[in-house]
Amino acid sequence: MLDKIKIRLQYILPKQALTQFAGWFASKNAGFMTQWAIKLFAKAYKVNMNEAQKSEFTAYASFNDFFIRLLKEEARPIVEKDHQLAQPADGAVSQLGSIDDGLIFQAKGHSYTVEALLAGQYQLAERFRGGEFITTYLSPSDYHRVHMPCDGLLKEMIYVPGDLFSVNPLTAQNVPNLFARNERLICVFDTPVGLMVQILVGATIVGSIDTVWSGCVNSSREGVIKRWVYPELDSEGAVFLKKGEEMGLFKLGSTVINLFEANKVIFNPSLIPGYATRMGELLAQTMTENATTESVEI
Repeated sequence: MLDKIKIRLQYILPKQALTQFAGWFASKNAGFMTQWAIKLFAKAYKVNMNEAQKSEFTAYASFNDFFIRLLKEEARPIVEKDHQLAQPADGAVSQLGSIDDGLIFQAKGHSYTVEALLAGQYQLAERFRGGEFITTYLSPSDYHRVHMPCDGLLKEMIYVPGDLFSVNPLTAQNVPNLFARNERLICVFDTPVGLMVQILVGATIVGSIDTVWSGCVNSSREGVIKRWVYPELDSEGAVFLKKGEEMGLFKLGSTVINLFEANKVIFNPSLIPGYATRMGELLAQTMTENATTESVEI
């Protein structure tokens, strides 16, 4: 009964207004009130401050500073071998698997199309037919910066306005087309494993989605799809990121979705729904021609 009430509230609450207020509050330096709120939040969500570069709460002037805290360099080692892809974020695997008939599995009884997720970009969606996807949920307690699974040259970025439903497991199990209806930022990369898409999905109370090359992309929330195209390598304005480099962040937890073309990667077999991920650990390895899951050593 309680779960039904929570889901119903997702539909009737003024999510946009709540998110705008949360973003405004999180950016303010309210002195002792901010410090009190950060401490309360960290205790409630069991945030591990020992991993942070700045482990003292007093080092953070605002909630946003705390949300996007940097970790110590040694806290998240990156898998080193060329054929290995790294986890893009701390969090938990929501779902992963094959993109069958252009559909991505969300939860029991719910799937959505790649084309809907990619805002109707049917030619781009076709590139991932028969490919692989993984959805990673970042909780409020997690490290909120998102990194590259592999080297990548940014080809285009698409901002898609949308709803701001929560993206926690309960909502994923009960709200149809959740990730294809929420606000999101689609980043398309050319990589050693073919075309890869990394999508940062917005949610209730997520104040902003930022990238390292453009800053905040959703500050105005004008309700308009926006698209940016980026030049080739070595051209002015080109964006090339190495495996493990930061590519963006959330000001509060949300969800990252990765799409890979068919026959390009094999996911780490340890990854199952609910698996706790840590940025930099093994996500997948490249698939060689004629390789199978059984014959490839992870």
